[in-house]
Amino acid sequence: MLYGITAAATALLLTALLSAALRVPALRLRLVERRRQRDVPLSGGVAVVLVTGLVVGAGEWLGVAPPADGTPGVLAAAGAVALLGLVDDVWRLRRRVLAAGTGVAAACVVPYSETGVGTGLLAVVWVVAVVFGLRGLDHADGLAGTAGVVAAFGVAACAAIEVMDGIAGLMSVLAAALTGFLLHNWHPARVALGSCGSMSAGFVIAVGAVYARAGFGVGESAGVLFALTALVGADAVLVLGTRRLGGRGVLRSGPDHLAHRLRRLGLTPPGASLLLGTGALSGMLVGVLAHAGRIGTGALWWVAGGALVVVLALFRVPVYGPRRSVSPQVSSPLRVRNG
Repeated sequence: MLYGITAAATALLLTALLSAALRVPALRLRLVERRRQRDVPLSGGVAVVLVTGLVVGAGEWLGVAPPADGTPGVLAAAGAVALLGLVDDVWRLRRRVLAAGTGVAAACVVPYSETGVGTGLLAVVWVVAVVFGLRGLDHADGLAGTAGVVAAFGVAACAAIEVMDGIAGLMSVLAAALTGFLLHNWHPARVALGSCGSMSAGFVIAVGAVYARAGFGVGESAGVLFALTALVGADAVLVLGTRRLGGRGVLRSGPDHLAHRLRRLGLTPPGASLLLGTGALSGMLVGVLAHAGRIGTGALWWVAGGALVVVLALFRVPVYGPRRSVSPQVSSPLRVRNG
């Protein structure tokens, strides 16, 4: 308990400080979000990756961390994904390259001995989907960080229930690091995650969830995993469905995410992020309670149904036509990137 509190507090503080300290170097190196009316340095992602690895690694080196539970392998694979994301932040790699690299990293750490080969391969696909889903949420101030914090806490709770203290500790440190990042990412954002931070965070969360659910039934696990990452899943379904039905390339970026549509309905950037974060928290709580057996698995259908209602309701909001005029108080732009 003492280690967990100390590690989380250290991660939060160090990430907040490092995110700010790396802003100027990131601006000078042009490591910035280029698809925005103002340059936002991508120092937040680098800070989250470095601090999470440093705090967890230091705990294991000092012998005060809980049993590893596979965390060294997960951290190594997440580091490779973070490096791949950093290269994408600098040179803009093709999505197929990012997907292939993430898939290989996931395939190296999925616990096939508990999941089986077939289910393990499905888990690899799900990990890649979560990674790209969280990356897509990085277009709005505070949204990707909020989704990451909520999902990481949910996975930490599931891992703790299974007495997987290493995974639970890793998730707690990641959640704290993302919280420190959010201190600079809330509207108006001064730093962003970029592919480096969003992809590595999504990878750790998704793989941790796979570890926590390994050995359970496939159908029930699919429901729990969706509930833990409901915001990521709903946003991805909405975006892909809209682009597909609209005759646009599914890999073509556009202002068609959940937050974009809520902004068009008049919400402010913080309001949109808070509303979506509340929805993510609700789904996560249902997922944790279902995993713990405190509620029936039928409740997971309510999460899926609620997400579907939101997707269908916001699907009708026009996003590709001319933007209607709004008051100056709510006219601050969202980033349109890589979504």
